[in-house]
Amino acid sequence: MDETRRSNVYDLLKRGIKIVESGGELPTEWARELFPPERREYELLYQGKESEEQILADTMAVPLQPVSTFGESDSGWSNKIIFGDNVQAMKTLLQMKQDGELVNSDGTSGVRLIYIDPPFATKRDFRGSQDQKAYQDKIAGAEFLEFLRKRLILLRELLTEDGSIYVHLDGKKAHYMKVLMDEVFGESHFRNEIIWEYKRWSTESSALPRLHDSIFWYKKGTSCTFNPPVVPNTNPNPSQYVSSKDSSGKTVVLRDKDGKPIKRETSENISIGDVWLIPIISPVSEERSGYPTQKPEKLLLRLIEMASNKGDLVLDAFAGSGTTCVVAEKLGRRWIGIDCGKLAVYTMQKRMLNLREKIGKSERKIEPKPFTLYNAGLYDFETLRQLPWKEWRKVALKLFECKDEPHVIRGFKLDGKRQGSSVYVYNHFEDGQISYDTIKDIHANVGKQIDSKFYIVAPRGAFLFQEDYIELDGVRYYALRIPYSYINELHRREFSALAQPSDETDVNNIVEAVGFDFINPPSVELEIERTAQVLRIKIKSFKTRARIKGTEKTGKHDTFSMVMADYDYKENVFGFDNVFFADELKKDGWKLEITTEKIGERVMFVFIDIYGNESRVVVDGREIVKTKRGSKKAVKK
Repeated sequence: MDETRRSNVYDLLKRGIKIVESGGELPTEWARELFPPERREYELLYQGKESEEQILADTMAVPLQPVSTFGESDSGWSNKIIFGDNVQAMKTLLQMKQDGELVNSDGTSGVRLIYIDPPFATKRDFRGSQDQKAYQDKIAGAEFLEFLRKRLILLRELLTEDGSIYVHLDGKKAHYMKVLMDEVFGESHFRNEIIWEYKRWSTESSALPRLHDSIFWYKKGTSCTFNPPVVPNTNPNPSQYVSSKDSSGKTVVLRDKDGKPIKRETSENISIGDVWLIPIISPVSEERSGYPTQKPEKLLLRLIEMASNKGDLVLDAFAGSGTTCVVAEKLGRRWIGIDCGKLAVYTMQKRMLNLREKIGKSERKIEPKPFTLYNAGLYDFETLRQLPWKEWRKVALKLFECKDEPHVIRGFKLDGKRQGSSVYVYNHFEDGQISYDTIKDIHANVGKQIDSKFYIVAPRGAFLFQEDYIELDGVRYYALRIPYSYINELHRREFSALAQPSDETDVNNIVEAVGFDFINPPSVELEIERTAQVLRIKIKSFKTRARIKGTEKTGKHDTFSMVMADYDYKENVFGFDNVFFADELKKDGWKLEITTEKIGERVMFVFIDIYGNESRVVVDGREIVKTKRGSKKAVKK
């Protein structure tokens, strides 16, 4: 045992003793750190590499707040589009798996198939199908490896024992990723390196053009679902005949009873290998969503069919345009898509609501099975306040990473545990506000029966004192305020915000957001002019209030990320038609123009700040403003 591992194990044992002494249960995720499944002959070593135990224990699980639900489920399951940081969302999904809420249609707990297509982290520009700049990677090296390793560890835990994972990369990082996946999943669990070959226009002048990506396929356990892929036999060769060796060893053609040569039977389909020639999406294809780096449905069709069956649960933690979810839906799978970008989330929603029957084709429109859009890490506090007490209690415990473990101390009912200490979710609906006297009453009841810490969770306005804690006889009664007031010691990782792009090239930037925040819609002032030919919108001012790491920040246009437009807004469902990024609008004096032939009776604009907060504005598309510089008030929705 080396010094680093010895230190980690010793730290776990010390923490475990405290937990056991307080009556708690040891976290199941410690098992891999205390009892590693196998010794590795080699592994990647780099700066900033954390232990698996640290990653699993220190990652904050955040509640999933429903935003919109489409359709009604009769099975108890609703497919999921999750807006938020995928590490935190996956930690929550892991809890759902442990609670039996994450299941396949056959009742198996966990995810059967995972596909991820993360940014490739090469610190260079990526090009789209017409050689336009698609996005830029901002991190590389060890930082990128640890970024992905954290996610691979959580993804492994989410898989069923017979589940599979595909990781899609290019040649720049594939060799590192192979070693990293051997470390996380085990070298013996490697199935294939799939080569996706495609043709595209290239401007390379100093090297061979890159015309393929690599997709690494690993299984979690000793076995996995495998449906061998086949393609139509385009060359059946009916002229070939059945032959055999005669007694002298000579090859002869076999003949039927009439003396005619017997033709060889051919199959309509033939199996394929690990090199797949699948075209990228044509610029004029109806399949194209406009989202950078969108993958073709035919590619995901083959991957999903190969490693899953109908009713199995499929997850994409870098969902982007949502191709994985779209194809999973068409193939009768359950699905979850996670992304930290609002553009990705609304792209997925629109594609799902406009599904077409055939892969990669328009064909007949079909209705998707029920799905729900969730926020994870960025919440509408007013919606939370309207939850019934039982639901509020669950959310409050999750926000502060507390275990839902009701217990009683001297007749006093408590709700959970946090690192072995008792947690009390204050029922502000019935019990009013919390004063110094409230704390004294609690102390009089339980003070001698608890350790040095006691946590009280309640809305910020329920506390009548400002201190983070009140200490009585050596016991600290911590005030965990919702929506925002954290004690640093509660979370090992500093809170950081989701970052929305202000330029198209930044759409797929790598983002890590830790902690949670509450929605603060930006204030938008518009000047609207509509003639018979064009609708002009000028963003006169854009102000944001966001709480990042406990500090209020306000901005003007500098906090503006993008505005998305639905040219024919109907039925309270936003289906965006175009996106305008801040950097481009800035060049035009914060003005955008839409020709009137494109718009319907109502146009909805969704203004988004760099933290993911949004304000919605509905404009009457029918009314013509005759004055050139006349302004018109927009209607907020």
